Amino acid sequence: MTGSKTDISNADAPLHVELGARSYDIVIGQGLIADAGGRIGALMTGSRAVIVTDDNVGPLYLPRLQESLSAAAIQHASITVPAGEKTKDFNHLQKLTDELLAARIDRSTLLIALGGGVIGDLAGFAAAITMRGIDFVQVPTTLLAQVDSSVGGKTGINSARGKNLIGAFHQPRLVLADLECLDSLPRRQLLAGYAEIIKYGLINDPQFFDWLEINGGAVIDGDKAAQHHAVFTSCAAKAAIVAADERESGVRALLNLGHTFGHALEAETGYDGTLLHGEAVAMGMTLAYDFSQTLGLCSGRDCERVRSHLNAIGLPTKLGDLAAASSTAGWTADALITHMALDKKAENGKMVFVLARAIGDCFINRDVSIDQLRAFLTNALTEKN
Repeated sequence: MTGSKTDISNADAPLHVELGARSYDIVIGQGLIADAGGRIGALMTGSRAVIVTDDNVGPLYLPRLQESLSAAAIQHASITVPAGEKTKDFNHLQKLTDELLAARIDRSTLLIALGGGVIGDLAGFAAAITMRGIDFVQVPTTLLAQVDSSVGGKTGINSARGKNLIGAFHQPRLVLADLECLDSLPRRQLLAGYAEIIKYGLINDPQFFDWLEINGGAVIDGDKAAQHHAVFTSCAAKAAIVAADERESGVRALLNLGHTFGHALEAETGYDGTLLHGEAVAMGMTLAYDFSQTLGLCSGRDCERVRSHLNAIGLPTKLGDLAAASSTAGWTADALITHMALDKKAENGKMVFVLARAIGDCFINRDVSIDQLRAFLTNALTEKN
């Protein structure tokens, strides 16, 4: 396949996230859960593992993972938590850490996060704080988790004041992205993950965005070659950025394209499930490009390309439609700005935005005018399809 600046000449080999002593591999392919025991056993310092999953993913993939661990002579237990974004809170974190300690784990015990982004974030944070830190492995089962949340070491839970405000950087020892898991996902979940894939093209890889305009439908429809290319290219892009800026003090902030807007939208809905994270990011990226055009930074043609592709693939682009469909009445620009001000990316009292000059040319802006932002959002809230 062509159309991206990413070197995929050795795409079947693991991707390597270079972080010195915290380096690890990302393996992308099919049948990886069935083969997980051998890969995981090779990096363990002890002989015990605890799998954390949720009540949606567990019935599908937990038996397969357990069989693989048993075949590799790895002792294992499992903990199942409720599915959904509301599980990323203090209550479920406490329950999880209590269950880990009740299972008499020690510092050589390995935690395995089997699930989507919620499980990866929750289990990863539990691994970061239990016994002052134990190793964990990410086995992401959603497209969004495979291309974004499983890579980079961001772990955490939500607060009533905002998304992912409580957490830690804790790198996994290994990421196993089994493409077969994508076959069980509803189309809506695939689309939510696809939003994060688009992000990598918009940030700094216009050729990848070109490729997605042609092949995005195949990714969503289950074409394994297209999915492999999309996941590999996305993970390679994120691995390079994380290696350059592990703790988001510089270039890694570009990965937040659409997220300052998107997290505010999620907070406004109360994380009630009516808006998936990827859907919020899609809307947020549209807003970021439109706001960039309003500020005279980006051409209307590029903004329309972004909107057209998101619409064609089935992702939301009109803020007014989201507000009208929400169970939370009366969305206002000031309410959204309040959520943005509480976002963890804010610095010295100022909100941090990723804005665009063009497709594939994004930059970090720490000096957005609140008056311009309020006027822009007020107008956007009236726009509907």
